[in-house]
Amino acid sequence: MANYYKIPKEERLAIIEKSCKQVSRGVFFSTIIIIASFLPVFLLTGQEGKLFHPLAYTKTFILVVDAVLVVTLAPVLISFFMKGRFRGEAANPANRLLEKIYEPLIRWCVKWRKTVLGINIIALLISIPMIMSLGREFMPPLDEGSVLFMPVTLPDVSNSEVKRILQVQDKIIKSVPEVKNVLGKAGRANTATDNSPISMIESIILLKPKNEWRKGKTKEDIINELNSKLQIPGVTNGWTQPIINRINMLSTGIRTDVGVKVYGQNLDTIYAFADKIRKELQAVDGVKDLYVEPVTGGKYIDIDIKRDEIARYGLSIDDVNAVIESALGGMKLTTTIEGRQRFSVNARYGQDFRDNLEALKRLQVQTMQFGPVPLQAVADVKISEGPAMINSENALLRGAVLFNVRDRDLGSTVNDARGKLETMLAKMPKGYFMEWSGQYENLIRGERTLMFILPVVLLIIFVSMYFAFHSAREALLSLITIPFALIGGAYMVYFWGVNLSVAVAVGFIALFGLAVETGIVMVIYLNDAMQQLIEQKGNSAATISKADLREYVIHGAAKRLRPKIMTVCVALFGLIPILYSTGVGSDVMKPIVLPMIGGVFTSSIHILLVTPIIFLMSKEYELKKHGKIELN
Repeated sequence: MANYYKIPKEERLAIIEKSCKQVSRGVFFSTIIIIASFLPVFLLTGQEGKLFHPLAYTKTFILVVDAVLVVTLAPVLISFFMKGRFRGEAANPANRLLEKIYEPLIRWCVKWRKTVLGINIIALLISIPMIMSLGREFMPPLDEGSVLFMPVTLPDVSNSEVKRILQVQDKIIKSVPEVKNVLGKAGRANTATDNSPISMIESIILLKPKNEWRKGKTKEDIINELNSKLQIPGVTNGWTQPIINRINMLSTGIRTDVGVKVYGQNLDTIYAFADKIRKELQAVDGVKDLYVEPVTGGKYIDIDIKRDEIARYGLSIDDVNAVIESALGGMKLTTTIEGRQRFSVNARYGQDFRDNLEALKRLQVQTMQFGPVPLQAVADVKISEGPAMINSENALLRGAVLFNVRDRDLGSTVNDARGKLETMLAKMPKGYFMEWSGQYENLIRGERTLMFILPVVLLIIFVSMYFAFHSAREALLSLITIPFALIGGAYMVYFWGVNLSVAVAVGFIALFGLAVETGIVMVIYLNDAMQQLIEQKGNSAATISKADLREYVIHGAAKRLRPKIMTVCVALFGLIPILYSTGVGSDVMKPIVLPMIGGVFTSSIHILLVTPIIFLMSKEYELKKHGKIELN
């Protein structure tokens, strides 16, 4: 029974009131700091904003409601349920074990403080080049479970040829054991929003479940195998996924990962520059499925009417055009009504006749005096070359060089490509320029947003810490030590082999707020220990020694050790299962939780071992310079 003790009701309520007053300030400023740390996520736009805004809003609303409940409902519930006999912290075996391990460790760290700080600095310096060496990408590649094969042929391909190519490709794709179904189409769908030419093929490849794949096969292996089998002359292969392809085409107008848009006034000049860009990019490592969007090369039937000849035959231009319209373009005969729908009925010559230039030349034109005469007698019929498709953007003609990035990160691949094209940029004539688009455009936009708002966030957090501690020095010291607490996140991302992306940045942002919050709680307990020291011995250098400071700092650090460890364990146990998830979406979730898992582990070590050392050094400085300790 020695481990149990009773507290009178009045004393118990006074303790609850005092504890709530101590905690409320920390809760308030911790909430502000975490919300402020998520400002970069709130300011993200485009795809990244739509993806991560729900996460930021959810976390913010939860924190606000949680902060209100902590200072209002929690004290009431504690006063209701915390009655009767209580056990001291020393009576808890888990608490005794933690203190038995922690106290000798913190004493060793305080004794060898320079060594501990040096180890932290070395670990931070090592993490900087590790982070700098990582690749950059906009978002982690999401495995949609299917593949979109988008080959393109020459712009003058015929309908019959593109149908044959489509059938051959689908047959080859279906021969791969991992392919469940394949469905292909050529040209555009029956909608005004699809402007695909007949030369572009889209084949959606549905894969079997992974447990039915050949042993050791990955999705990249399957794509490489399919690509090697589908080497058809005159066809340029392209590999992507259905959802991300539609997102890219709607947001940037580029159907691949990256595109170089060339703007100008003349289609032939644009195409010439685009072809030069293609030749330069062929040698860049990581560039795959390289293709120049054709702006020339389309085949047209030109019928130039001979005005002198039609006058000799007594014909007018309208007479000849009427024959050409009915034979090639199609003449409207009538309209059929089916319920509320109206359909025009047109008639024209068959495909075989229209594809035969000699047959067109023999097309009969009826005259009043000479009877039927061949079309070639009154017009020149020939095939000419013109634009395959005219694309414009911002009132300028536009061409594009398209490519995907595989086996390398997006950022370094585009940086190498930009270096290759520097000399070409200087040679472009006035009125012609180029810009990078696709996923790289999104990457640059996201990085600019994060870098622009980061100083504002740090300023808000510093001001919040100042009001929490009433000390600019402690606020600055706490802010400076945060990068040391994030070392684990950098190591985790590096050794897991993940590229830096917006998802990784969001993970570090969430970790940053969590580390600051835990640090504030630790400093509050350390300040409470200083208050106890001053109440016992007075506040002057004559009564307080360095040994007293050290003992009370260790006592304050060890105070409520079990809840601090529980907070860390809950975060780790909640995040670690995500690393082993395999469903759709896990590719995006893993880069978010990787920095959080590593950072939570090292930030807890830093806050438990290094924060007390920095706090002790700060108080020793105050005692030496001012002769007393400043209470916050």
